[in-house]
Amino acid sequence: MRQNSNTSDMIFHCDEIVSYISQHMTLVPGDIILTGTPEGVVLGYPEEKQVYLKDGDVVTIEIEKLGSLTNRMVNEQA
Repeated sequence: MRQNSNTSDMIFHCDEIVSYISQHMTLVPGDIILTGTPEGVVLGYPEEKQVYLKDGDVVTIEIEKLGSLTNRMVNEQA
């Protein structure tokens, strides 16, 4: 596991983010708001400890009470 966080750890609460964005655009059901990444970002580590995703790695994102999405990384250059 590389990252494990919760919306309660975010700088801005979800309702604040939705309110701000909705002042600039119309949100409709099904819209996804990308907020960035929690702690554990590779660039925050010393260069010798930076490990990037590679071909075959599996990434799963999960939203409690909604579901999860899993993707396997594929190197398109191979």
